[in-house]
Amino acid sequence: MSTPSGQQKGHTAATRRMARHYAMQALYQWQMAGSSINAIEAEFRTDNDMSKVDVEYFHDILHAVPEHLSDLEAMFTPFLVDRSLDELDAITRALLRMATYEFKFRIDVPYKVVINEAVALAKKFGAEDSHKFINGVLDKTAAVLRSLEVNAERKSR
Repeated sequence: MSTPSGQQKGHTAATRRMARHYAMQALYQWQMAGSSINAIEAEFRTDNDMSKVDVEYFHDILHAVPEHLSDLEAMFTPFLVDRSLDELDAITRALLRMATYEFKFRIDVPYKVVINEAVALAKKFGAEDSHKFINGVLDKTAAVLRSLEVNAERKSR
């Protein structure tokens, strides 16, 4: 049996969604508490039912975002328009960092999926209407980082 492109056996859209859910919460905790990534990961793996989570994806996002932090922020910061990075709430910052990481390093995930997942998490955890801001920033970021994919999709409409 073959699996969809970019997904290993047993890893579905739902398990990836949960990986993003926990990664966003873990990155939020990292921003707010300053604990080590390894300690936060261990805590999440102990305190949560990870049986329905793509744990490799969770691990990848959780470790790679802090590792590439300044590069990731430099990629989306030009599209913040009327705000500075410091003015963003921690949830918005975590979601923009995660999505930009996926745009840049997880080309196996379609850009529209990245945006939709970030917007869904913003609706659930973010400030009122933050999902609209995130959607706008990520649309512009995707147009740069995934220009071939974005342009191909626009031409197919």
